[in-house]
Amino acid sequence: MQQIVGLLIIFGSVFGGYILMGGTFAAIWHPIEILVIAGAGAGALVLGNPGHILHELAHQLKKIIVRKKYDSEFQRQLLLLMYELLQLAAGGLKALDAHVEAPKDSAIFQRYPSVLEEQKLLAFIVDNFRLMAMGKINAHELEGVLEQELELIHEELTQPAKSLGKIGEAMPGFGILAAVLGIVITMGTVGGGASSGEIAEKVGAAMVGTFIGIFLCYGLIDPICNMLKQLVGEEAGALESVKVVLVTHVSGKPPLLAIDAGRRLVQLNTKPSFAQLESWINAMESGESGGGRAKAA
Repeated sequence: MQQIVGLLIIFGSVFGGYILMGGTFAAIWHPIEILVIAGAGAGALVLGNPGHILHELAHQLKKIIVRKKYDSEFQRQLLLLMYELLQLAAGGLKALDAHVEAPKDSAIFQRYPSVLEEQKLLAFIVDNFRLMAMGKINAHELEGVLEQELELIHEELTQPAKSLGKIGEAMPGFGILAAVLGIVITMGTVGGGASSGEIAEKVGAAMVGTFIGIFLCYGLIDPICNMLKQLVGEEAGALESVKVVLVTHVSGKPPLLAIDAGRRLVQLNTKPSFAQLESWINAMESGESGGGRAKAA
């Protein structure tokens, strides 16, 4: 809803102001110029990026369109999933084999569908529980491994926004390209005996290309890139939270303290309080709506 309001403000301000100044839509409606500019931008995006970056870009755009949010319910499911896994691991990491080998068939993972939908997060969780089960690894070693992995994941996740941002920066240039082509066509009509009025009309139409390029850059693509960056920040926050939970667990802390360490890295707008975390855990353990205090051991 907020994004729709933002679009209405942008289009209303730009085109509404244009109409109030006496302009007409007929003067700026030139689909061929839009085709030239948007097509050149799309082609440059395809040319300059490998397939997996384009696939990730499409995936992230889909998320911001359907407004897939890492809200408080998602954080609840993630923290409770990690708590259950740590509780099960207390009896030995081998007890987790059946769950991490086929998480979509696991009764534990199936209780948390929001996490199951996040393929990168799910892979990060099960891969690192496998790593912990394979042999002795201390907290310092695990933290170093996870830091390197998260750095690579973050780089891959931010690349689509960077690539789209580069295309956005090029939009004014593509707009000038369309305008130059329009001027070339206009000059061709001069030799054909076009009147000064006809020439002025064609020059005005050519200049629309510059307007379209600038509008696409600052009015649409730049805000979309900003939304993609925020989305990546939310995804990275979930991964960091899992990392801290695992490192804290390996250092010998009880499950509740490990989960609380991960809770502290949740973004402020969806971060639960410690009391709320306890109530979630107690509700899960008792099958009731809350109450009591979770055990710290």
